[in-house]
Amino acid sequence: MTARGGADGLARSFRLLRAFGYEQSQPEKFYRCLAEDSVAQVSRYIGLRGAKVLDVGGGPGWFDDAFTKAGAIYCAVEPDRRELGRRLPCGPVRAGASVGAAGTALPFADASFDVCFSSNVLEHVATPWRFLEELLRTVRTGGIVYCAFTNWYSPWGGHETAPWHYLGGERAARRYERHRGHPPKNRYGTTLFPVHVGKVLRWARSHPDIDVVDARPRYHPTWARSILAVPGVREVATWNLATVLRRR
Repeated sequence: MTARGGADGLARSFRLLRAFGYEQSQPEKFYRCLAEDSVAQVSRYIGLRGAKVLDVGGGPGWFDDAFTKAGAIYCAVEPDRRELGRRLPCGPVRAGASVGAAGTALPFADASFDVCFSSNVLEHVATPWRFLEELLRTVRTGGIVYCAFTNWYSPWGGHETAPWHYLGGERAARRYERHRGHPPKNRYGTTLFPVHVGKVLRWARSHPDIDVVDARPRYHPTWARSILAVPGVREVATWNLATVLRRR
């Protein structure tokens, strides 16, 4: 099953690529663009007006405004309290919109939300399968889990240490520190871990409580989803995998 509506073409991919160029220097510019695009994507699979949405790893509220404008009842979970204390150019994070907690131990009852959303968090979790199970647990029957992550063999898999992560994550981190004079924010083995496209797809397709609604390279045109059928190639060419899972 694929998303409702028309295909996403090259114009969208170019728009996201341009925005990605500001990810380090002007993160609010990149994340605002990504948030608007993400909400448009999620809304193809489930109606958002009045829906309860949990954003796991929501940071200082990058996605809050976009989901709220779409009519969703938004809540974010963020383990880093420094992120919760940040303020965005558009104003303060709404009171009560963010909760300090780990994505591997969400402080919510089973089936509390219509949508569980996670953007670029899975690669920062040491126990990815436990994290994914928690996303699934909090969603009601018929609800949607939208999880997108940067896969390890993506050209951006090492984040700011890329592309040297291809020679090893620890080596890339040491090289970054030598050249920059400080360690990378995303440190291999501590805050950055290898996650692979094939393993995530196999986990989702074999899970007894999941229907895989869609899986696609997040930033590519729709027709590029055929990449996922080619083992090996998909680990490099996907860049970022978006999975859409419906709770049975």
